[in-house]
Amino acid sequence: MSEAAIRPTAHATALLASLDPLLREWLPRQRWFAGKGRPISALEAVTATELLPHGSPSGLLHLLLRVRQPIIPAHGAALDGVGAERPTDCYQLLLGVRRTLPPHLAPALIGHVTDGPLAGATVYDALHDRHLTELLLERLRMPGRHGVLRFERDMSTEIPSGLVPRLLATEQSNSSLIYGDTFILKLFRRVVPGVNPDLEIPLHLARQGCARVPAPAAWFLADLSAGADDAERCGLGVLQPYLAGAEDGWELALRMRDKGESFTGEARALGRATAEVHAALAAALPTVTLGRAQVEAAADAMAERLTAAAQAVPVLRPYAPGLLTAFEALADLGGEGQQWTAQRVHGDLHLGQCLRSPDGEWSLIDFEGEPARPLAERRLPQPPVRDVAGMLRSFDYAASHGTWDPEWADECRAAYCSGYAEVSGRDPRMDPVLLRAHETDKAVYEVLYEARHRPDWLPVPMAAVRRLTQDGPADDAH
Repeated sequence: MSEAAIRPTAHATALLASLDPLLREWLPRQRWFAGKGRPISALEAVTATELLPHGSPSGLLHLLLRVRQPIIPAHGAALDGVGAERPTDCYQLLLGVRRTLPPHLAPALIGHVTDGPLAGATVYDALHDRHLTELLLERLRMPGRHGVLRFERDMSTEIPSGLVPRLLATEQSNSSLIYGDTFILKLFRRVVPGVNPDLEIPLHLARQGCARVPAPAAWFLADLSAGADDAERCGLGVLQPYLAGAEDGWELALRMRDKGESFTGEARALGRATAEVHAALAAALPTVTLGRAQVEAAADAMAERLTAAAQAVPVLRPYAPGLLTAFEALADLGGEGQQWTAQRVHGDLHLGQCLRSPDGEWSLIDFEGEPARPLAERRLPQPPVRDVAGMLRSFDYAASHGTWDPEWADECRAAYCSGYAEVSGRDPRMDPVLLRAHETDKAVYEVLYEARHRPDWLPVPMAAVRRLTQDGPADDAH
């Protein structure tokens, strides 16, 4: 976010000064905070908006907070080429302010303020407070501006008042509130300037009449410049229909596998759903042709990510030369004149991003892409096979849960590709070089992620690394 986009008011600066010591301690404990393991060198207010004045029994303060952290060289090198964390990130906070905190809100406590404009007040995470989250829904129901915040909605969708909110406890990179099992509000925690794909893509799909993705009912953003420059607007949250009774694809796959039930029918249906979403995106947004220069550049970028990951994860190094052949084969095809179409895609597709309704229909959610990657990169057109590769890797993960079952994974992978072909008219396995390159790139990303965050899971992508190292394009089609 441009640091010159907006100058914090004196009031915002004073507010942050009083909150600074509390937030320095509280922020690193939040699961959505990306800068764990690095000290906070400075906190700076970007905006501070009182949605409810703190003179009331409970106040609601919306804060965009710039967090400065030094990059530790070894840590930064581990992420180089795959969305390296920057020394400055901007976070969205919703803070409740009370004189005293009732017992049921004790787990939400951030701390007690000793000086400044909030002296004597108790500050806490407002998402745990039903009164304040009801107020947030009311703001979304009534479009308009509140300071730098702008609330918008689809007026054709009814949003009833009085829906009871509850905080979803399973979020990681963002936070979500469910209202009356009717709507779900996703609040983006780490925000960047520009249109967030998790709002942009569902809006375009809704206009195309694509029922595979819940259509946004309301949303809000921050205007950080005096003009109409979209580059200085950042999406903050989106309200969509809540698919009550829907099952998470990951949980469903594990449950069916543990019971000895075949998942191939679901995998085939999921392939059809993915192809429908891709077709709608291609109709709604521009597509581009990837020629020699673009294909070679993509292959080079994959090779660079492999090099960086191998430097960071020693166990990957012996396999790097074999993995590199996947990217070299892609560059060679581009050099021979092979072209592919690129379009907007999901960007981070896996079983956990899919929901199956009680009537058996699949929906795709969470179009934000890989949060660690820059927004501009996440919004670039990509070959649709990138999403396919992500789902194929997800079947491998599910097959690794408990006793490794490669046959289960292969059956699901084949069924998914067949279902995709039923809608798109082209089986992804007909482009083995492209598919292998993207699956290899995804596996490399997973190795780095698991090494950093979940070392016990590292054997899962490493098994794929060994397979992808040995398999040539002809064998990788399964």
